[in-house]
Amino acid sequence: MEINTILPITTIDAFDFQGETVLLRLDINSPIDPETKKIVSDNRIRKSIPTIKKISDKGARLAIIAHQGDTLDYQNLISLEEHAERLTELLGKEVSYIDDVAGPAAREAIEDLKSGEIILLGNLRYYTEEVSTFENAVKLNPEEMLQTYLVRNLAPLFDYYVNDAFAAAHRNAPSMVAFQELLPTAGGELMVQEVAALQKVMENPVKPCVFVLGGAKISDAFGMMKQVLENGTADRILTSGITGEIFLLASGRQLGKTKEAFIKDKGLDSFIEEAREYLDQYADRIEMPLDLAFEKDSKREEAMTKELPIDDAMFMDIGGKTIEHYATIIDQAATIFVNGPAGVYEQALFVDGTKAMWEAIAKSRGYSVIGGGDTVSAAQKFIDLSQINYVCTAGGAMVRFLSGIKMPLMQAMEKAHQKQLAAVSWSERNKLGNIG
Repeated sequence: MEINTILPITTIDAFDFQGETVLLRLDINSPIDPETKKIVSDNRIRKSIPTIKKISDKGARLAIIAHQGDTLDYQNLISLEEHAERLTELLGKEVSYIDDVAGPAAREAIEDLKSGEIILLGNLRYYTEEVSTFENAVKLNPEEMLQTYLVRNLAPLFDYYVNDAFAAAHRNAPSMVAFQELLPTAGGELMVQEVAALQKVMENPVKPCVFVLGGAKISDAFGMMKQVLENGTADRILTSGITGEIFLLASGRQLGKTKEAFIKDKGLDSFIEEAREYLDQYADRIEMPLDLAFEKDSKREEAMTKELPIDDAMFMDIGGKTIEHYATIIDQAATIFVNGPAGVYEQALFVDGTKAMWEAIAKSRGYSVIGGGDTVSAAQKFIDLSQINYVCTAGGAMVRFLSGIKMPLMQAMEKAHQKQLAAVSWSERNKLGNIG
């Protein structure tokens, strides 16, 4: 049994899948064009290829399960037929598709697989047991999930279960945490890479370590901030977007009636007290915007924060002084983590901050990690993603990991690993250097 020194999970290198039937859970949930219902970005599909190839090349009979959309984004709840077509193109090997997950047709197709063949089953989210509303309302534990339709019908058909869906690690769904109770289990290539990259930032970053936190979803920024400030991970936090404005308000600055009304209407003023507490304890590690940009007479205007408030200004970006200051800090950083754009970069007047931050990060010699859909989309607009050391496929799972929250998938994978490790002889463990 292979021991992964980065994370206590078993990896796919531990098993010989020749002639065995393997169930692989991926996260290939992709952005969909609302009109054409076609995939807009296949980044997650591409990232899944190494694991699929490795298992298939070992001669496994491989069935893949995955989701697309949910009750909360019903417009993206479509079949996985195009996903199978993309996988076929990228692998250079046929990935057949059946629009059934665990019914009679799917089970028959699985039983008919030959060594090296691959099939993608239908959208998991067609099942009530797999949607977020069921998870939130029913709250089953993994043992109770063994009685779900999905597990009862699929588990008896498989010899192994592999999970490579770190992007959905925060989901407590049968496809994510129940099969580990019944089948020998391993984590895929992408899962190991994702966690290794995040651990490098979280647990042992080369110093100085800089967190660049912006965007409109400030709950993510504040979720991470507590952990990385308390444990000393972050030497500097560069705030921008709404996060930066909340810290300005917490520091005693006024922004003006228009922007403050916007923040209050969105319920974001609830974060001000938390920001004030962080400033009380870690003021020397939190950077706030020196200036902000807004529109006046259809032109971009910038104002120093010490000159605020401006009552009719809707601030939408950081200003030039802030850009210069933050770029200097980024240039000196040895580790950089980014979540969220610096401003409303979708509008031409307010592109400067986000563009400049990405260009500074791309030029930096520091180890850089980015994640989250909006963050990756912003990065793609201004730089080549190859200039980033690691691009995480996860959004919510990444935030939770960096917030120190133990996620359902990781708990299930660690439990399976310990169970499998206990079944290994002492001599086998000794060969792996795992005695003691």
